[in-house]
Amino acid sequence: MIYAFDTNTLIFLLNNDKKVMERRDISILVGDRFIIPPVVDYEIQRGLLYRPSPRKEKIYFALRNHYGVGFVEPEMWVKSAHIYVELRKKGFTVTDGDVFIAAYCILNDYTLITRNVKDFENIEGMKFVNWIDS
Repeated sequence: MIYAFDTNTLIFLLNNDKKVMERRDISILVGDRFIIPPVVDYEIQRGLLYRPSPRKEKIYFALRNHYGVGFVEPEMWVKSAHIYVELRKKGFTVTDGDVFIAAYCILNDYTLITRNVKDFENIEGMKFVNWIDS
């Protein structure tokens, strides 16, 4: 399985959260792989620029180099627009960042590791797990 990190999950890793680190390590042992969605990379980097932390920057860029950052393909914008409209018609609102992350994961058949289940539970075709609260 290929997992995509949500921003909140990476923040837990940057804070050396033992539970998330253990779940990641177990997944690696069974052959799972990980990737950082491009929007998540942006969200983490803007946070590190706004509130600098040399220790967290070092950890993040090591994770980024190890797992890699995905690419934005043109169809991601089309899928994002469809997700946005489907949610609005159902009366749900989600931030653009979460819509982009969802589109990225759906198009690539990735499972998102997130604590923000409510942001993704109404998106058709979205696969996610919560390693923080489970």
